[in-house]
Amino acid sequence: MTARVLVVDDILANVKLLEARLTAEYFEVVTAYSGAEALGKMEASDPDIVLLDVMMPGMDGFEVCRRIKANPRTAHIPVVMVTALDQPSDRVTGLEAGADDFLTKPVDDAALFARVRSLVRLKMMTDELRMRETTGQAMGLIDPSTSFIESGIAGRILMIEDRPDSANWFATALRKENDVACVDTFEEALVRVRGGDFDLILVSLGMRGFDGLRLCSQLRSLPEGRHVPILVVVSDGDKRKLHQALEMGVNDYLTRPVDTNELVARVRTQLRKKRYADRLRHNVQLSLEMAITDGLTGLHNRRYMTRHLDNLVAQAHKTGKQLSFVIMDIDFFKRVNDNHGHDIGDEVLREMARRITANVRGCDLACRYGGEEFVVVMPETEVAYAYTIAERLRKSIETTPVAISRAPNKLNITLSIGIAGSMGPADSADSLLRRADQALYAAKNSGRNRVVADAA
Repeated sequence: MTARVLVVDDILANVKLLEARLTAEYFEVVTAYSGAEALGKMEASDPDIVLLDVMMPGMDGFEVCRRIKANPRTAHIPVVMVTALDQPSDRVTGLEAGADDFLTKPVDDAALFARVRSLVRLKMMTDELRMRETTGQAMGLIDPSTSFIESGIAGRILMIEDRPDSANWFATALRKENDVACVDTFEEALVRVRGGDFDLILVSLGMRGFDGLRLCSQLRSLPEGRHVPILVVVSDGDKRKLHQALEMGVNDYLTRPVDTNELVARVRTQLRKKRYADRLRHNVQLSLEMAITDGLTGLHNRRYMTRHLDNLVAQAHKTGKQLSFVIMDIDFFKRVNDNHGHDIGDEVLREMARRITANVRGCDLACRYGGEEFVVVMPETEVAYAYTIAERLRKSIETTPVAISRAPNKLNITLSIGIAGSMGPADSADSLLRRADQALYAAKNSGRNRVVADAA
């Protein structure tokens, strides 16, 4: 995973050291040497994460962080304080200013890379929601003022700890502002998450009865736990567990002995982020239901794809990563309608949408383009990889007949598929679509039931 990292420090040697470490791991690095310069770079370079020194002349890191988080355009960008300050009170001040984490100088490389990758991975999910919401706003379906909110920060918290004294300490510290439930077994934790509507899950990784890391993995695999932030508690110095937890997607961590104020501050931060993500998901869902979903298949419709494609192409230009556009057509679909009726044709289209959805990634945009044509837009994807996915889908369609509700009860269907990839800053959504369409025609003209990638 790569990302654009903004490094902010008033000492040249510190900037160069972090820049060298990050560049060696293939991160793109942007630098700033003051708070004012950092705020300017936020607008100009659109970083994925900020590594921010605290002790700077003029505007210190705490104030820079407050301004980043107060700006609706940058509030979602994670900020990590990199500082010699290591007291709990310093961390609390940073967390209250909006920081996502603290790294203490001298910075350990493993801790640096694990935290940067973890926060960037979480940001990517938010970015996708923000991009789709932007499309809804451009179409007049969403009021922009409804996204950036400072909701109340109280929430429902599930505490998972099998040591009664520890569980009671955490519950007591958090119950002043939150509704806290405590469980002490692996099975009960899974049952509560499946049945509950929790805003945060707090997991001790030092439990005696079962593996807390395995539990975190299981929680992330549950549909009900996928979007719930997980905050883990690790023993001081247990870097292995901490790095494993960050790699599997936990949102934040605390090290023992835990400071009460830091616990409360980190919980507030995660609850605030969840409120923001929940509102984004709500707005995106609202826009889809209102105007941009195909009523037959449940996929996005052509109108949504057309507007969203412009955003995705612009994003591809900004990041320099290729975007792949896949267009597919059901071969001889008119025969299905003529021979079996339009209701059977509709059944085939719904099944086609289901199979497309099953074969693409969550970040891909699947649409019904019109009639018997479907489109999948694949961000940050090379054409060669898109070809592999398209060929897998084509074989699935060819080898597995579509079940229908009356005789002959199943139909053999095939697909013709065309693929094109974005070609740099001069490229446009229209030209990308046109090249994919030409590749589709080439697939049809060369015998159908095949995948053709644009050679341009």
